[in-house]
Amino acid sequence: MKRFRTFRTDQATRDRYADVSLNVQDFIYPYFVVEGEGIVEPIATMPGINRYSIDTLVDDVLQVKALGIDKVLLFGVVSDEVKDERGTAAYAEDNLISRTVRAIKKASPETIVFTDVCLCEYTSHGHCGLLHHHDVDNDTTLPLLAEMAYQHAKAGADFVAPSAMMDGQVEAIKRRLSVAGLSTRVLAYSAKYASAFYGPFRDAADSAPSFGDRKTYQMDYRTHDQGLEEIAADLEEGADWTMVKPALPYLDVIARAVERFPRVPMVAYQVSGEYAMLKAAARAGYLDEQRVVYESLIAIKRAGANYIITYYAKEYQQRWA
Repeated sequence: MKRFRTFRTDQATRDRYADVSLNVQDFIYPYFVVEGEGIVEPIATMPGINRYSIDTLVDDVLQVKALGIDKVLLFGVVSDEVKDERGTAAYAEDNLISRTVRAIKKASPETIVFTDVCLCEYTSHGHCGLLHHHDVDNDTTLPLLAEMAYQHAKAGADFVAPSAMMDGQVEAIKRRLSVAGLSTRVLAYSAKYASAFYGPFRDAADSAPSFGDRKTYQMDYRTHDQGLEEIAADLEEGADWTMVKPALPYLDVIARAVERFPRVPMVAYQVSGEYAMLKAAARAGYLDEQRVVYESLIAIKRAGANYIITYYAKEYQQRWA
């Protein structure tokens, strides 16, 4: 009889045999940024998460950096008045995210800044690219994503992160950056599924589609191998890091991707719905928040993720680390 209980007799023994641990360097903390000054606007569907104007966001980034979190991911939230069919506010010369990047880098040069590259937050229709017959036109969208990434990179972003799920987006961005002589790295949202777990994010970023859904470009979660094929394609196009999104429902994809591409950094995104679900259950008294958050993050690390984008990063370091 093999006796496994000897590995579990007390906490010290369990700690000795633990294979996976969390470190503050694992975390990438997402931010929503808006125009204006002095704004800290709570997001109802994501308790503890806010929209910030640039000035208050920089203050918060400095607090987060003091906790040891040195990586942030930026999403722009713009008013309906500046949205249009082409999402021009996304790649304008002095766009919101580029100004935010410059402000962060001035206040905290060592903070590693990732910027989301997608048009859905900037188009009047809420889809991720230019439309043709009520569907996104893949190839005409690519130059706009490339220009958006270029503007962010020129402002000082360390990584640009294309999330539109357009075929060829990484190649288009890498070519634009190369022409400009920029060595900014690309974190590709390679395996991004058409998930119901994005609901709170769409409230936070005011990016819900005005019609239809995004299933013609985000991945069908009923597929088994497409995620690996998407990752392989992005790597062939020059992606530096890759991502699986959401995280917990797709631990199998994370694990298989890490096994197939062991030298490529893997990022997992614990998305808004995962965060909101844990928050709601904890507030209702159904789950112990500290324990369930720790377990969920450990599960993502155990699957093989090198980095975790999570809305819990700041709170975890403040309360439980």
